[in-house]
Formats: sequence, C-alpha cells, structure tokens
Amino acid sequence: MTKQQSIITPLPSIDPIVSLTESYVETLHRVLSKLDGVKVKCLVNTLITMKNNGGTLYLCGNGGSAANAIHLANDFTFGISPQGNALKVEALAANSSVLTCLGNDIGYDNIFAHQLKVKANHLDILLVLSGSGNSGNIINAIEQAQSLGMTTVGILGFDGGKAKPLLDQVFHFDIQDMQISEDTQVVIGHILMKALYQELKDD
Repeated sequence: MTKQQSIITPLPSIDPIVSLTESYVETLHRVLSKLDGVKVKCLVNTLITMKNNGGTLYLCGNGGSAANAIHLANDFTFGISPQGNALKVEALAANSSVLTCLGNDIGYDNIFAHQLKVKANHLDILLVLSGSGNSGNIINAIEQAQSLGMTTVGILGFDGGKAKPLLDQVFHFDIQDMQISEDTQVVIGHILMKALYQELKDD
C-alpha cells in the first residue's frame, strides 16, 4: 500500500443550516400530515352558518399568533370573496390604542375578553391561535365567549394547555416548537380560506 493510498478521505460534513432546513421541513410535513379534513369541513360549515346568521368571527393570539390572526382576518375579509360575499371578521389584536388602554387600565389578561364583552354575542365565533394554550388573555377570552354563548375554536401546539378542554372545536398539534405551531395556524387558515371561497363562489 502506498502512502497515498493509506490516506482516508474524510466524509463531507453536513452544513448545519442545510441540516436545520431539512429537519424543519420534515417536522412540518409530519405535523401537518395529522390534520383531519373532517374537522376542517366541520369548521367550514360552522363558519358558513355563522355568516348566514349575521355573526362575526373574532380572532386572537399573542406575538406571532397575533400577527397570524391579523393576516387571516385579511384573508377572510377579502380572499374568500373579492366581490364581497365574505365573512364579518375582526382580529382583536389589531387596534393598538384599544390594546394599550385595556392593558394599562384593566390588565393584559383582559385585552381580548373585554373586547368580546363589548362587541360580541351568541351568533359569533371566537378563534384563538396559541402555541401553548396557557396564556391568561386567551383563557379569559374563551371563558368570556362561553358566557356569551359563542362557539369557540382553537389552533393549539405543545400539549394544548388549559385552552384545549375548554374549546368546542380544536385543532391540536402535539409539537414542542413554537415556530411550527405558528406555521400550522396559517396553513389551516389558508385551507379555510380556499374552502370557503369554493363553498361561497356561487352564492
């Protein structure tokens, strides 16, 4: 054996960013493969009934979930029907003056519940977006919605937290990752938008 032949060629190292990307995509695919289309259809029907009864969809969340709520409020206002046959919808995190007033005067845990107390009724639906399902303002919003006779729905991650057993309809993804949890919120929202567009286009 020559000296040259005795040299072992090192295996190429896997770039950490490439590895992270592949792992993230694989995890997201695995999590979303558990999404139940029957549950999606049930929620679509619930939203159409709400619309026909003149109700409003209220969305809330914290941080990235708040941004997702505002994003989906846009999709449900326009994307469902650019002609105007869409949902009445409001993202409760969208008005900074209201949020800072309520946070300052009655506490951050009440920034969503108080808005529902003022605006909502039994014809409406609350959709909460939460990674942990444990935020005080999310739990208070659900309990306020229940007291008004509203239907409550949630998209949750981690173990579902305190919110999971309180909700009428729940999409729970048991994943210990906040970013993946937030991704599922937008994916379900976009599926709902496309499904509602399909159901309402001929109305």
